[in-house]
Amino acid sequence: MKLSKIILIAVVLMSLSAFLAGKLSRAKGEQPTSASIYDFVVKSLDGKDVRLEDFKGKKLLIVNTASKCGKTPQYADLQKLHEQYGDKVTVLGFPANNFLWQEPGSAADIAEFCERNYGVTFQMCEKISVRGGDKHPLYKWLEAKTGDVPDWNFAKFVVSEDGTKVTFFKSGVKPLDPVILAAIK
Repeated sequence: MKLSKIILIAVVLMSLSAFLAGKLSRAKGEQPTSASIYDFVVKSLDGKDVRLEDFKGKKLLIVNTASKCGKTPQYADLQKLHEQYGDKVTVLGFPANNFLWQEPGSAADIAEFCERNYGVTFQMCEKISVRGGDKHPLYKWLEAKTGDVPDWNFAKFVVSEDGTKVTFFKSGVKPLDPVILAAIK
């Protein structure tokens, strides 16, 4: 076989492989790196689609949460923020087990814990990874926008109403801290 045919076959096989890898990753629920936060569709704790485009015109407060952390009481302030400023901001909680395995529960366990202990009514999403090789595509997008990754449970990202600006707040900044309130007003 001539070298040019071998090269052509190799190029075709590599292209086909890349195409199938993209199809497979989307079939697994992975999403390509997005130009806009509004391109993302995530899952709620009960497995339903949550389309971020439905929140256009409101700010987003995206928080990685955990049930067995010293910062877990921040759920109470997240709920207060949701109740007081829900007309301006949508709170999205993403349980994550990235920091000392402090979110070991199932979706049902997490939902029950949040309801029973903190009366959570804001949108809780599926448990994801916010760091490392299996980082959720949404958190990859947030990192690309800010250069920041969660430093611990309850790190926060505030996304502007038009989805173009993202501000990061470390986990020690509480949901009702004046800097968060200024970012959402």
